[in-house]
Amino acid sequence: MMPNRLDHTFAALADPTRRAILARLATGEATVTELAQPFDISLPAISRHLKVLERAGLIARGREAQWRPRSLQAEPLKEAVDWLQQYREFWEQSLDRLEAHMAEVKKR
Repeated sequence: MMPNRLDHTFAALADPTRRAILARLATGEATVTELAQPFDISLPAISRHLKVLERAGLIARGREAQWRPRSLQAEPLKEAVDWLQQYREFWEQSLDRLEAHMAEVKKR
């Protein structure tokens, strides 16, 4: 994984509009116009969001004649999940220790 890739992924995911775009693309390819439809923002604003997602490697731009669909690229999301997994394990272990402690206290 490139050093800044995780930073770009989390920065891209920080915006609710971009997260909604990714959720839409998880159902299949879509054009800019289709992606913009549910939002009350301009096409240039949607295009800026798409550029952020592209720089993060979260989406790809295709080309089929005049149609330029965007598609989800999930690899950066997997890398983010893998990075977060270490913290999930930490919290699970901490909760297991707390549960064991509470069971010991309850015995007394």
